[in-house]
Amino acid sequence: MEELGYSTAKGRWVIAATVLGSGMATIDATVVGIALRPMGREFHTPLGPLQWVVTGYTLTLSAFLLLGGSLGDRFGRKRIFMIGITWFAIASALCGIAPNPSVLILMRCLQGVGGALLTPGSLAILQASFAPEDRARAIGAWSGLGGLAAAAGPVLGGYLVSAASWRWIFFINIPLAFFVLSVSARHVPESHDPSTTRGIDVPGAVSGVLALAGMTYALIQGSSEGWGHPAVLVSAGIAVVAISVFAFVERSVDSPMLPFDVFKSRQFSATNAVTFAVYGALGGAFFLIPIVLQGVSHYSPLESGIALMPITVIMLVFSARSGRLATRIGPRLQMSVGPLVVAGGMALLVRAVSGSNYVEYVLPAVLVFGVGLAVVVAPLTATAMDSAPAEHAGVASAVNNDVARVAGLVAVAILPWLSGLTGRAYLHPHQLSSGFRTAVLISSAACALGGALAAIAIRNPPTAAEEKVALVEVGPWVRSSTECLHCGLDAPPLNRSA
Repeated sequence: MEELGYSTAKGRWVIAATVLGSGMATIDATVVGIALRPMGREFHTPLGPLQWVVTGYTLTLSAFLLLGGSLGDRFGRKRIFMIGITWFAIASALCGIAPNPSVLILMRCLQGVGGALLTPGSLAILQASFAPEDRARAIGAWSGLGGLAAAAGPVLGGYLVSAASWRWIFFINIPLAFFVLSVSARHVPESHDPSTTRGIDVPGAVSGVLALAGMTYALIQGSSEGWGHPAVLVSAGIAVVAISVFAFVERSVDSPMLPFDVFKSRQFSATNAVTFAVYGALGGAFFLIPIVLQGVSHYSPLESGIALMPITVIMLVFSARSGRLATRIGPRLQMSVGPLVVAGGMALLVRAVSGSNYVEYVLPAVLVFGVGLAVVVAPLTATAMDSAPAEHAGVASAVNNDVARVAGLVAVAILPWLSGLTGRAYLHPHQLSSGFRTAVLISSAACALGGALAAIAIRNPPTAAEEKVALVEVGPWVRSSTECLHCGLDAPPLNRSA
C-alpha cells in the first residue's frame, strides 16, 4: 500500500473522512445533554430515563471498542469504519423517530455500537495510511479537528433544539454520514493485519464486552445508587469474572482479539498509563465545569458550552504543529510538560466560582488549559500508536480509546464523592462552589502525576545519528537494537567479538 503524505490531496481527504466520521460519534456524545429537558417535556418522563439516554450510549461504546478495533485489523479498517458509519446513521434516524423513552434508549445503545466500530478505525486508518514522518502531524490534525467537533456539539445542539426540535440532533447525522461514506469509498485506502486469521475470537469478544459493560454499569450506577447497591455489586462481580475469563482466553487462542504482546512494549504500556491519568483528570473537570457555570455563575446551557470554545480554537491551531514538533524532538518533553500546563489550568479553575465575569474568572484558566492540551494530546496519541506493532494499529487505537473513556468514567463516578458533591449538594451554590474547588485541585494533581510518569517512563526514539552509531557499534545486531529503542523492549546483548 502506498504511504500518503500529509500535504497531498489524497492525504487531506483521508484526514477529512476520519475526522468527520469520528466527529459524528463525538458530537453525539456531547450534544444530547443540551436536549434532555425538551425530551423530558415531550415524553413527560422523570430524570432517570433521561440519564440512560446518555449512559446507554457511553456503555455500549466503551464495551465494544476493543471488538471494533479487532474487527478492523482482521477484516479491513476501511470496511469496518464504513460499516460503523452506516450503522451509526441508521441508529441516528431511529433515535430521531423514537416514539417513547424506552425506544430512544435502545436506539442510543445501538448508536454506541456503531460508534465503537468507527472510532478505533478512524485513528487506525491514519496510522496505517500515512508515511511515518507525517503520522504525528496527521494525528495532530485529527486531534485538533476532533476537538472542534466536541466543542461544536453543545452549540449545534442548542441551535437545533431552539430552531427546530431535539430530534434534529439525530437527523443531522444522516447527510454527514453520506458524505463520509462517499469520501471514504473514493479516497481512503484499505489496510488490515495480514498475520490474523479471518475468524472472530468469539469467547474473547463476549468476555471482553461483559467485562467492560459490567465495569461501566457499576461505575455509572454506583455514583448514583450507592456502591453497596445489589445491582452495582452484581455488575462489578460480573466484570471481575469476565476480566479473568478474558485474560485466560486471550492467552490461549491462536488469534486473540487483544494480543497481549502489544503490552510487551514499555512505551505502549507507559503511554496508556499517562493517558489514564490525564484523561481521568479531563473527564472529571469537563463533567463539573458546565454544572458549576450554570449553577453558580448563572450561565445558560449554551453559554456554558461556548465558554470552553477557546480550548478548541487553540487545539485546532496548534495540535498539528505540536505533532510535528514531537516528530522532530521526540514525545517525552511534550508528554511531560503538557500535563503540567493542563494541571495549572485546572488549578486556576478554582477562581471560576468567584464571580460571573467570564474574562476575569474563567478565560485565563481556559487558555492555560487549552495550551496544555495542544502540547500533549497529539504526541500522546501518536506515541500510543507508534509504540505498538503496525499490524495491531486497530487494537492499539481501541485500547487507547478505551483507557481514555474508562478513565473519564472512573473520574465522573469517584470525583463527586471525593469532593463532597453527593446527593443534592449540587443544587446548593455554596456547597457546589466548595466541592468544585476540591474537585479541580484533585484533577490537577492527577494530571500532574501523569506528567511526572511520562518524564520517568517515556523514551524518545533514536535519532538518525544514534542509529548510525548503532550500525557501527553493533553490526549484525543493528536491526534488532534499533527496533528495541523504538518500542521500549529490552535490546539483545552486544556481540562485540563478531
